[in-house]
Order: sequence, then C-alpha cells, then structure tokens
Amino acid sequence: MTPQNLNPSSRPSVHFIGICGVGTSAVAIALHNAGYKITGSDKGFYPPVSTALENAGIKFYAGFHPERLLVGGTPDIIIAGGSGTGSSNPEILWAKEHNIPVLSFAEFIGTHFIKKNSVVTVGTWGKTSTSAILAHILIQAGLHPSYMIGGLPINLDSGKLNTGDWSVIEGDEYQSAIWDRRPKFAYYSPTHLLLTSVSWDHADLYPTEDAYFTEFEKLVESIPESGLIIACIDNPGVRKIIGNAKCKVVTYGSRSSADYRYVKVGESRTGLRFGIHHNKESYAIESQMIGGFQAENITGAFALAKEIGIETKIISSSIASFIGIKRRFEKRLEKINSGGSSVTLFDCHAPTPEKARACLRDLRNIYDKEKIIAIYEPNIGGRTQESAIKYTDAFSSADVVIIPRLTSLKVDPKATHKPMESRELAQLIARAHSNVRYLPNDEQLVTQVTEITRLAAGQLGHLEVQPPSEGCVIVFLGSHGFRGMIEQVVEKLKT
Repeated sequence: MTPQNLNPSSRPSVHFIGICGVGTSAVAIALHNAGYKITGSDKGFYPPVSTALENAGIKFYAGFHPERLLVGGTPDIIIAGGSGTGSSNPEILWAKEHNIPVLSFAEFIGTHFIKKNSVVTVGTWGKTSTSAILAHILIQAGLHPSYMIGGLPINLDSGKLNTGDWSVIEGDEYQSAIWDRRPKFAYYSPTHLLLTSVSWDHADLYPTEDAYFTEFEKLVESIPESGLIIACIDNPGVRKIIGNAKCKVVTYGSRSSADYRYVKVGESRTGLRFGIHHNKESYAIESQMIGGFQAENITGAFALAKEIGIETKIISSSIASFIGIKRRFEKRLEKINSGGSSVTLFDCHAPTPEKARACLRDLRNIYDKEKIIAIYEPNIGGRTQESAIKYTDAFSSADVVIIPRLTSLKVDPKATHKPMESRELAQLIARAHSNVRYLPNDEQLVTQVTEITRLAAGQLGHLEVQPPSEGCVIVFLGSHGFRGMIEQVVEKLKT
C-alpha cells in the first residue's frame, strides 16, 4: 500500500512520530475519525493536545520505541512531524530498514487533504484563527471541506477529511522536516491564498529577512491566474510582496484603500462588535472572540468567503457562532473575590514581542482598571539578538512582567550569537519597564502570582505591586505549556 492509495475502507494503519504537535494531532484525529487505525509517539505529552488525543481514543506513548510501534501491527505508513523528524529517530530508522513509507506531516496533507479548490491561509500571525473561522464558514455553508487547523478550536474539530471540493489548510512557513527545509505551505498547492502578514520570524531557519520574504514571494507567484489572493493591506510585508501576484488580489484591513474595510471595533469582556464596508455596503459583525486584533482575522475570512460566493447571512451567522481557539485569548478562569474584586486568567499564544504587545494592548483596552500580570516565554525567534529591538515598549500595557526559566535550546557551538536566556531577556525588557522579574523556580512563580490577588499589603516577596482595587488579570504569553504552571495557578485561585 502506497501513501497515495491509502483507503480508509481498508482500515489502513498509520503511525505518527511526533503526534503531540497541534498540526500532527489534528491530522491524526481527522484520520481516526475517517476510519484509519492510528497510533502515535512523541518525546512528551501536554494538554491541551494530549487531552484531545485521549478524548478521540487514540493510543500513544512517550519516547520513540520501535518495539512499541509494532504492538498493534506493522503500520502501512509513518507520518513524521515536529520533534519526530530527526534522521536519527529510532522509529524512522526502523521504518527505513523495513521499507515502511515515511512522509512528513506536510507531504501527507499535500497528498490527502488538498482538494480542487485549495484555500491556504499563511502569514507570520493570524493564520490559525483565520483558517479556523474559514473552515467553520464553509462547513455552515454546506461545502463539506476537508481542513487542518494548527490549533484547537473550541467548537470545531481541528481537522477533518471530507467529501467536498474545498479544502482549508493552515500553511506554516516553518520547515517541513529536519530532512526537508522547504516550508510546509510549499506542499499545499493553493488556488486561493489568504495572506495575513509577513514579518521576519524563525531566524533559526531564515537567517535574514530576505530569506524569509523569499518563501512568501514564491508562494504568491505560484497562485494560478485563475486563482485568488486575499491580502491584508495593513501589513507592510504583505504590501511588499503582493505585487508579484499574477492572479486577482482582493485586499482587507482598516485602511481606507482596503476592498473589505473593518471599522468601529468595539471590545468587551464578551467579544467584539464592528462593521465591514465593501462596495458601498456595510455589514454588522458580532463575534464571541476576545481581542481587537481578531477583527482583522475575521475580516479576512469574511472577504474570502464572500468572494467565493457564500451568502453574507451565512458568513455573519458563522462568525457569530464560532467561539474561538484554545490558547488564543482562552479564558481559563474568571472569579469574583469576596471583597468584590475579580481575577481573570488568560492563556494566549503570543511567543513573540509583537504578539505579546498586541495581546496586552487589547487586554488593557478591555480591563482598563485592573492590574495586568504577564508571564512571558518567547519562541526561538523571540530569543535572537536581532529581535531585541522589538521588545521596546512591548510590555508597556502590563503592570508586572515575569520571565520564567526558559526552555532549553540546542545551540550550535559555532554560532556567533547565542539565544537570549531568561535573565538576559528580563534585563532587556526592564530597560523600558519598571517592574520586571526573573523567577526561575516554577513553584515560586506559581505562589507569587496567585498571592498577588490575595494580599492586602503592597509588598509581595520580590514583586512590589499594589493590591488591585478593581481586580487582577493574569496572562500567560507563549507557545509552550509553561510546564503545568497555568493549571497550577488556576487550581490555587479556585480555592
């Protein structure tokens, strides 16, 4: 059985190496629901992805062990993603020795999920929310799309194989595998491209801004003349590259020149309200998602759906019924204390200074009287020396900034510049912020964060903060799971 003729009716067996990635888990769950026999392995498992796999009934194990891989029988194919794509991975070595096909996660999507009408959302930020909203709209419109979201939507499966002629795929620009440095979106053959943003990222893979932009330029040029690009005109990087398109380009954003322009964004603790102007028509939009930046993502999804002929009524009602995505302003706790003040905890995927700035700005707009406590861990790109300038005033909307012990990185001993470590990052942010602390001990961090909301005095260990008069907002900003600290803080605050 070859990767191209896998048929779910024959109950093919697929093993995922690196199954705990948000993308690989989405594909695994989609295949499981389509009738495939699925197993998986990874170096570690953490919520919310591990919970999603468990809820789906998928068997997985920690570590990479060929003998455990065979417990359910020899797999027909192996899909490798994330931490599982190393050439020295023992399960990959075993597969090659036994002539078992091994595909990267992106290769498999390219051969099994992509349909005649291939919608791909790409960009440095915004692609997860936008692709999830789009998939939800197409489902509600009865188009039966196949789709894959690189996140966990709250009221939508993260991936699905379906019967329609449309696919909606989140297109990641990071390398497809350790053995394949091409971006994942190179495999998705888009006929319709939604381009949210282009701003140099992943400096470990793209050492220069030009190298990063080149991949997006090639993607834009690849869209056929009969295709369509929906582009965010507000973003300088997008404006820089859309001139390379040979197909129709429709723009969206807040600029007066945008074909689909969003206006009068109103933010509250329950969601968003704003308008979209297009061709002298105005559309009222309501969303349950928090964060003013989502108006841009929603408008992009609205524009693409409208351009492919979906009725406005269906688009608007789909946006209103879409709840959101885990770790995108996910509200993990909201509690009123006995004295009347409140404590709210958010989990936000914001591993870069730009994303952290946007999240904190929106929180400040909504919670204008509360104290905001930000715990931040950057991704690899956010730890490069080149990213240092982006931290200027990035945390100005927070009252307290806490840097935990950062995840250890493999560092090339020959590299000229080493990634920033925790203390160095804290010192960098402290240049423009008066209350930044480095807390390397997880238990101490959890205790101090929770006590901020409880003590009446203004002095708390190493954190000098006044007691919140209106309440306190705690926000974890990053891409990793913070080693369970989010769950620990939530449990402590519940008592």
